[in-house]
Amino acid sequence: MPDLVAPSLDHLRVFLAVCEEGSFNGAARKLGRAVSVISYAIAQLEAQLGVRLFAREGSRRPELTDAGKALVGEAHGVSDSVDALLAKVRSLQQGLEAEVALAVDVMVPGQALARLLRDFQTMYPSVALRLHVEALGAVAALVLEGRATFGIAGPDIMDLPDLERETVGAVALVPVAAPSHALAQMPRVPAGEARKHLQLVLTDRSPLTEGRDFSVFSPRTWRLADLSAKHALLKEGIGWGSMPRNLVREDIAQGTLVELSLPERPPMDYALVAIWRKDTPPGPAATWVLDALPGLFASCPV
Repeated sequence: MPDLVAPSLDHLRVFLAVCEEGSFNGAARKLGRAVSVISYAIAQLEAQLGVRLFAREGSRRPELTDAGKALVGEAHGVSDSVDALLAKVRSLQQGLEAEVALAVDVMVPGQALARLLRDFQTMYPSVALRLHVEALGAVAALVLEGRATFGIAGPDIMDLPDLERETVGAVALVPVAAPSHALAQMPRVPAGEARKHLQLVLTDRSPLTEGRDFSVFSPRTWRLADLSAKHALLKEGIGWGSMPRNLVREDIAQGTLVELSLPERPPMDYALVAIWRKDTPPGPAATWVLDALPGLFASCPV
């Protein structure tokens, strides 16, 4: 077996140009080179790889051999990887982050988050993204620990001197229960009645807000660290609790959950704030996300 020589990137791109254009002449026009240069590059590539890439006897248009067909995908992969590497280097030279780590509160509407990340990928294709979804103080904990570039946290992250904060939106919370629940079957819920029933409460997995209660009315509680688990238990009729309206809007419309009219119900707007460490200000990509957040939440039904 002959020794193989690593082909040059230029020869691989000439090979791909011939494949895409269907002829040496077309590749020459596309790359702005003489046909003889294209022919020489293909001959060199075939010698380096030890295989024939094109059948080009006589004046026929070059056709890929079986070996050539097998290698087109690999050549594309090498070319694309080098393009990505160069794009990342250019981004780094311009001060763009290599990675953005984003921590978001579980209350952030999934539709808004998905739209944000779609636009982020289009805007900054060379920047890697790391996403954490947490509840309550766990978002701020990730930012303080340096595991997240910045976070979108709830309203109860107060008096943390190491963090900057900026209001970006709000989520409407609504108390709900299954149709079979006693509270849902009352035409009018008397004052104090909610305290007699089990309340499902989202709890914190961080020490920042450990032990603090958020909109808790009942002395009887089940505490859950997972919003989807709380949603499932509510639909099963196990207690009542508050949920983001955007998450239960369809359940209320379909009758699988009922919105409760509680006399003692306070305003239930769950404010969202962007937070980041004062000693680590957001770079260009992270700043773009921060600038996009207010308009994004405003356009997303809550």
